[in-house]
Amino acid sequence: MPDESAYQALISTDSDGDARWAFGTGFHDPLAGIDTSVPDGVDGDDLAAYCLMLGDDALIMSHRLTQWVTHAPELEAELALANIALDLLGQARMLLARAGHADGSGRDEDALAFFRAEHEFRNVQLTEVVNGDFAHTMARLLIFSTWRLSQCQRLTDSADHVLAAIAAKAVNELRYHRDYAAGWVVRLGDGTGLSHDRARDGLEAVWPLVAELFETHDVERRLADSGVAVDPAELRDAFDGVIATVLDAARLEVPDVAPLARVSGRAGRDGTHTEAMGYLLAELQSVARQHPDATW
Repeated sequence: MPDESAYQALISTDSDGDARWAFGTGFHDPLAGIDTSVPDGVDGDDLAAYCLMLGDDALIMSHRLTQWVTHAPELEAELALANIALDLLGQARMLLARAGHADGSGRDEDALAFFRAEHEFRNVQLTEVVNGDFAHTMARLLIFSTWRLSQCQRLTDSADHVLAAIAAKAVNELRYHRDYAAGWVVRLGDGTGLSHDRARDGLEAVWPLVAELFETHDVERRLADSGVAVDPAELRDAFDGVIATVLDAARLEVPDVAPLARVSGRAGRDGTHTEAMGYLLAELQSVARQHPDATW
Protein backbone atom coordinates (compact mmCIF):
# COMPACT_ATOMS: atom_id res chain seq x y z
CA MET A 1 0.00 0.00 0.00
CA PRO A 2 2.55 2.58 -1.09
CA ASP A 3 0.05 5.46 -0.93
CA GLU A 4 -0.31 4.92 2.81
CA SER A 5 3.43 5.11 3.41
CA ALA A 6 4.63 8.07 5.46
CA TYR A 7 7.53 8.43 3.06
CA GLN A 8 5.29 8.40 0.03
CA ALA A 9 3.20 11.10 1.65
CA LEU A 10 6.22 13.39 1.63
CA ILE A 11 6.16 13.60 -2.14
CA SER A 12 2.40 13.33 -2.79
CA THR A 13 0.03 15.95 -4.11
CA ASP A 14 -3.62 16.46 -3.25
CA SER A 15 -6.58 16.10 -5.59
CA ASP A 16 -6.04 19.63 -6.92
CA GLY A 17 -2.44 18.88 -7.76
CA ASP A 18 -1.08 21.11 -4.98
CA ALA A 19 1.95 19.86 -3.12
CA ARG A 20 1.64 19.19 0.60
CA TRP A 21 3.99 20.54 3.19
CA ALA A 22 6.80 18.34 4.49
CA PHE A 23 9.50 20.47 6.06
CA GLY A 24 8.76 23.84 4.50
CA THR A 25 6.22 26.49 5.33
CA GLY A 26 3.29 26.03 2.95
CA PHE A 27 3.84 29.63 1.89
CA HIS A 28 7.10 30.51 0.31
CA ASP A 29 8.21 33.87 1.64
CA PRO A 30 7.53 35.23 5.16
CA LEU A 31 8.51 38.69 3.84
CA ALA A 32 6.06 38.62 0.94
CA GLY A 33 4.59 42.06 0.23
CA ILE A 34 7.33 43.88 2.17
CA ASP A 35 9.78 46.26 0.54
CA THR A 36 13.04 44.31 0.88
CA SER A 37 15.29 46.67 -1.06
CA VAL A 38 18.72 47.21 0.49
CA PRO A 39 19.18 50.70 2.01
CA ASP A 40 21.30 53.14 0.02
CA GLY A 41 24.98 52.93 0.86
CA VAL A 42 24.69 49.45 2.40
CA ASP A 43 26.44 46.46 0.89
CA GLY A 44 23.88 43.71 0.19
CA ASP A 45 26.35 40.91 0.85
CA ASP A 46 27.24 42.39 4.23
CA LEU A 47 23.58 42.77 5.15
CA ALA A 48 22.93 39.17 4.11
CA ALA A 49 25.90 37.93 6.13
CA TYR A 50 24.65 39.81 9.19
CA CYS A 51 21.13 38.40 8.83
CA LEU A 52 22.63 34.93 8.56
CA MET A 53 24.48 35.50 11.83
CA LEU A 54 21.30 36.52 13.64
CA GLY A 55 19.15 33.93 11.88
CA ASP A 56 21.58 31.07 12.53
CA ASP A 57 21.79 32.01 16.23
CA ALA A 58 18.01 31.69 16.46
CA LEU A 59 17.75 28.54 14.33
CA ILE A 60 20.40 26.54 16.16
CA MET A 61 19.25 27.64 19.62
CA SER A 62 15.69 26.74 18.64
CA HIS A 63 16.81 23.26 17.63
CA ARG A 64 18.59 22.67 20.93
CA LEU A 65 15.51 23.73 22.91
CA THR A 66 13.27 21.55 20.76
CA GLN A 67 15.32 18.55 21.86
CA TRP A 68 13.83 19.03 25.35
CA VAL A 69 10.37 18.07 24.12
CA THR A 70 9.37 14.85 25.93
CA HIS A 71 12.41 15.23 28.22
CA ALA A 72 11.62 18.31 30.34
CA PRO A 73 11.24 17.80 34.12
CA GLU A 74 7.61 18.93 34.17
CA LEU A 75 4.80 19.51 31.66
CA GLU A 76 4.76 23.29 32.11
CA ALA A 77 8.50 23.49 31.46
CA GLU A 78 8.14 21.35 28.36
CA LEU A 79 5.46 23.64 26.92
CA ALA A 80 7.46 26.73 27.80
CA LEU A 81 10.62 25.43 26.12
CA ALA A 82 8.66 24.39 23.05
CA ASN A 83 7.11 27.86 22.81
CA ILE A 84 10.46 29.58 23.23
CA ALA A 85 11.88 27.34 20.49
CA LEU A 86 8.99 28.30 18.20
CA ASP A 87 9.56 32.00 18.88
CA LEU A 88 13.21 31.63 17.89
CA LEU A 89 12.28 29.58 14.84
CA GLY A 90 9.98 32.39 13.74
CA GLN A 91 12.83 34.88 14.11
CA ALA A 92 15.11 32.58 12.14
CA ARG A 93 12.61 32.27 9.29
CA MET A 94 12.36 36.01 8.76
CA LEU A 95 16.08 36.64 9.14
CA LEU A 96 17.07 33.86 6.74
CA ALA A 97 14.49 35.10 4.24
CA ARG A 98 15.92 38.62 4.62
CA ALA A 99 19.40 37.24 3.89
CA GLY A 100 18.18 35.61 0.69
CA HIS A 101 16.65 38.90 -0.47
CA ALA A 102 19.64 41.04 0.52
CA ASP A 103 22.32 39.08 -1.33
CA GLY A 104 20.16 38.67 -4.44
CA SER A 105 20.63 34.91 -4.46
CA GLY A 106 16.93 34.20 -4.13
CA ARG A 107 17.62 31.43 -1.62
CA ASP A 108 14.65 30.90 0.67
CA GLU A 109 14.60 30.04 4.36
CA ASP A 110 14.52 26.29 3.70
CA ALA A 111 17.50 26.40 1.35
CA LEU A 112 19.51 28.31 3.94
CA ALA A 113 18.45 26.17 6.89
CA PHE A 114 18.66 22.73 5.32
CA PHE A 115 21.15 22.89 2.46
CA ARG A 116 24.18 24.69 3.81
CA ALA A 117 27.29 22.91 5.07
CA GLU A 118 28.62 23.30 8.60
CA HIS A 119 31.29 25.84 7.66
CA GLU A 120 28.63 28.08 6.08
CA PHE A 121 26.71 28.58 9.34
CA ARG A 122 27.50 31.76 11.24
CA ASN A 123 25.95 31.14 14.68
CA VAL A 124 27.87 31.72 17.89
CA GLN A 125 29.14 28.52 19.49
CA LEU A 126 27.03 29.04 22.64
CA THR A 127 23.95 27.99 20.69
CA GLU A 128 25.30 24.70 19.37
CA VAL A 129 26.84 22.87 22.34
CA VAL A 130 24.87 19.97 23.79
CA ASN A 131 22.05 20.68 26.25
CA GLY A 132 23.48 19.11 29.40
CA ASP A 133 20.97 18.86 32.24
CA PHE A 134 18.05 21.23 32.85
CA ALA A 135 20.13 23.61 34.97
CA HIS A 136 22.75 23.76 32.22
CA THR A 137 20.07 24.64 29.65
CA MET A 138 18.58 27.35 31.87
CA ALA A 139 22.02 28.92 32.36
CA ARG A 140 22.57 28.94 28.61
CA LEU A 141 19.10 30.33 27.89
CA LEU A 142 19.62 33.11 30.44
CA ILE A 143 22.91 34.12 28.82
CA PHE A 144 21.62 33.83 25.27
CA SER A 145 18.33 35.67 25.81
CA THR A 146 19.90 38.46 27.88
CA TRP A 147 22.46 39.07 25.15
CA ARG A 148 20.01 38.79 22.26
CA LEU A 149 17.40 40.99 23.94
CA SER A 150 19.95 43.77 24.35
CA GLN A 151 20.97 43.31 20.71
CA CYS A 152 17.41 43.40 19.35
CA GLN A 153 16.44 46.41 21.47
CA ARG A 154 19.16 48.38 19.69
CA LEU A 155 18.31 46.93 16.29
CA THR A 156 14.82 48.45 16.48
CA ASP A 157 16.57 51.63 15.32
CA SER A 158 18.39 49.91 12.45
CA ALA A 159 18.72 51.81 9.19
CA ASP A 160 17.39 48.67 7.49
CA HIS A 161 13.66 48.92 8.13
CA VAL A 162 13.13 45.18 7.59
CA LEU A 163 15.71 44.28 10.23
CA ALA A 164 14.26 46.93 12.56
CA ALA A 165 10.77 45.43 12.22
CA ILE A 166 12.01 41.87 12.86
CA ALA A 167 13.88 43.08 15.95
CA ALA A 168 10.85 44.97 17.27
CA LYS A 169 8.76 41.82 17.08
CA ALA A 170 11.49 39.79 18.78
CA VAL A 171 11.94 42.10 21.76
CA ASN A 172 8.77 41.07 23.58
CA GLU A 173 9.49 37.40 22.94
CA LEU A 174 13.06 37.65 24.21
CA ARG A 175 12.02 39.54 27.32
CA TYR A 176 9.82 36.57 28.24
CA HIS A 177 12.64 34.11 27.41
CA ARG A 178 15.07 35.98 29.66
CA ASP A 179 12.63 36.27 32.55
CA TYR A 180 11.70 32.60 32.28
CA ALA A 181 15.33 31.48 32.39
CA ALA A 182 16.18 33.93 35.17
CA GLY A 183 13.33 32.56 37.26
CA TRP A 184 14.66 29.04 36.95
CA VAL A 185 18.28 30.02 37.64
CA VAL A 186 17.17 31.75 40.85
CA ARG A 187 14.91 28.84 41.77
CA LEU A 188 17.68 26.30 41.27
CA GLY A 189 20.55 28.35 42.65
CA ASP A 190 18.62 29.35 45.77
CA GLY A 191 17.05 25.92 46.20
CA THR A 192 18.49 22.73 47.64
CA GLY A 193 22.16 21.90 47.86
CA LEU A 194 21.85 19.61 44.83
CA SER A 195 20.00 22.16 42.68
CA HIS A 196 22.50 24.86 43.68
CA ASP A 197 25.43 22.66 42.65
CA ARG A 198 23.79 21.83 39.31
CA ALA A 199 23.05 25.49 38.60
CA ARG A 200 26.65 26.37 39.41
CA ASP A 201 27.99 23.54 37.22
CA GLY A 202 25.73 24.55 34.32
CA LEU A 203 26.88 28.14 34.54
CA GLU A 204 30.52 27.08 34.63
CA ALA A 205 29.99 24.85 31.58
CA VAL A 206 28.61 27.62 29.35
CA TRP A 207 30.59 30.59 30.66
CA PRO A 208 33.69 29.90 28.46
CA LEU A 209 31.39 30.60 25.47
CA VAL A 210 30.30 34.04 26.68
CA ALA A 211 33.31 36.01 25.44
CA GLU A 212 32.53 35.21 21.79
CA LEU A 213 29.17 36.98 22.10
CA PHE A 214 30.91 40.32 22.44
CA GLU A 215 33.60 39.95 19.79
CA THR A 216 33.00 42.25 16.83
CA HIS A 217 33.19 40.65 13.39
CA ASP A 218 34.31 42.79 10.45
CA VAL A 219 30.81 42.60 8.93
CA GLU A 220 29.26 43.86 12.17
CA ARG A 221 31.78 46.68 12.38
CA ARG A 222 31.07 47.88 8.83
CA LEU A 223 27.30 47.69 9.24
CA ALA A 224 27.39 49.34 12.66
CA ASP A 225 29.18 52.28 11.06
CA SER A 226 26.31 52.62 8.58
CA GLY A 227 23.62 52.39 11.27
CA VAL A 228 22.36 48.95 10.25
CA ALA A 229 23.94 46.63 12.84
CA VAL A 230 24.90 46.66 16.50
CA ASP A 231 28.51 46.43 17.62
CA PRO A 232 28.27 43.54 20.12
CA ALA A 233 31.15 44.92 22.18
CA GLU A 234 28.82 47.75 23.23
CA LEU A 235 26.37 45.27 24.79
CA ARG A 236 28.70 43.91 27.47
CA ASP A 237 27.92 46.39 30.27
CA ALA A 238 24.15 45.91 29.97
CA PHE A 239 24.61 42.13 29.86
CA ASP A 240 26.86 42.08 32.92
CA GLY A 241 24.38 44.18 34.87
CA VAL A 242 21.46 41.84 34.25
CA ILE A 243 23.47 38.69 34.89
CA ALA A 244 24.90 40.08 38.15
CA THR A 245 21.39 40.83 39.42
CA VAL A 246 20.15 37.32 38.63
CA LEU A 247 23.20 35.54 40.02
CA ASP A 248 23.04 37.55 43.24
CA ALA A 249 19.44 36.46 43.78
CA ALA A 250 20.44 32.87 42.96
CA ARG A 251 23.40 32.88 45.38
CA LEU A 252 25.70 32.14 42.45
CA GLU A 253 28.90 33.80 41.31
CA VAL A 254 30.27 34.63 37.89
CA PRO A 255 32.51 31.63 37.10
CA ASP A 256 36.25 32.15 37.07
CA VAL A 257 36.94 30.17 33.89
CA ALA A 258 38.92 30.97 30.74
CA PRO A 259 37.16 31.68 27.42
CA LEU A 260 37.04 28.87 24.88
CA ALA A 261 40.10 29.14 22.64
CA ARG A 262 39.57 30.16 19.01
CA VAL A 263 40.88 27.93 16.20
CA SER A 264 43.47 29.85 14.18
CA GLY A 265 41.73 33.03 15.28
CA ARG A 266 38.35 31.81 14.02
CA ALA A 267 35.07 31.05 15.83
CA GLY A 268 31.38 30.62 15.04
CA ARG A 269 30.93 33.87 13.12
CA ASP A 270 33.71 32.66 10.77
CA GLY A 271 32.13 29.23 10.26
CA THR A 272 34.37 27.43 12.76
CA HIS A 273 32.27 25.37 15.16
CA THR A 274 32.54 22.90 18.01
CA GLU A 275 32.38 19.15 17.54
CA ALA A 276 28.68 19.24 18.49
CA MET A 277 27.65 21.21 15.40
CA GLY A 278 28.09 18.42 12.87
CA TYR A 279 25.88 16.06 14.85
CA LEU A 280 23.27 18.81 15.32
CA LEU A 281 23.09 19.55 11.59
CA ALA A 282 22.91 15.86 10.72
CA GLU A 283 19.70 15.69 12.76
CA LEU A 284 18.31 19.08 11.71
CA GLN A 285 18.84 18.53 7.99
CA SER A 286 18.31 14.80 7.63
CA VAL A 287 14.73 14.76 6.29
CA ALA A 288 15.24 17.65 3.88
CA ARG A 289 18.42 16.14 2.48
CA GLN A 290 16.87 12.68 2.05
CA HIS A 291 13.80 14.17 0.35
CA PRO A 292 15.02 17.43 -1.24
CA ASP A 293 11.89 17.92 -3.35
CA ALA A 294 9.44 16.82 -0.71
CA THR A 295 6.27 18.75 -0.01
CA TRP A 296 3.29 18.01 2.19
